[in-house]
Amino acid sequence: MTTVAVPGISTTASALRRLYLVRFVFAIVWAGVTFAIAGDLNPLAVTLFVIYPLFDVAAAIVDARASRVTGSPTLLYVNVAVSLLAAVGLGIAGTSGIDAMLRVWGAWAIVAGLVQLIVGVTRRRMGGQWPMIFSGGLSVLAGGSFLAAASAENPALTNAIGYAIPGAIFFLISAIRLGRAAKATN
Repeated sequence: MTTVAVPGISTTASALRRLYLVRFVFAIVWAGVTFAIAGDLNPLAVTLFVIYPLFDVAAAIVDARASRVTGSPTLLYVNVAVSLLAAVGLGIAGTSGIDAMLRVWGAWAIVAGLVQLIVGVTRRRMGGQWPMIFSGGLSVLAGGSFLAAASAENPALTNAIGYAIPGAIFFLISAIRLGRAAKATN
């Protein structure tokens, strides 16, 4: 897809590229650390699960500031609110069990995925957004699977942890594509 010359797209694409690279690294590191310690539900595992949506809050704020020139940041602020609620919910759910954690994680994945999908669609003209659109759709499906897994006889956190890895890969692909978009609009 070709990009359309719109004032601010090059600057926004460059900023988003950096943000997406940071998100890629964070998600990979988070998944590795969390896989290593989250065999069962313990305070450190709960803390790591709370940190993930809090990182999403910070990333959405950076994204909103970087992309103000190219569109309304309203949906990004919706994501901030949803991710804050998810962090609080995960902290509370951590006292109730893995099934409660999976329910909160799943609900968050669905709503955050919808937001990501819609934001990606609205940013198509910038280029590099198809991975974000696809990732948002996958997040919605994954969220549904986490909700279903919460009802299993022996629910486990491993699939929820694995959720970060495809997201990380999509952020990396989008960052690469945004690098091309930033150069094409200069």
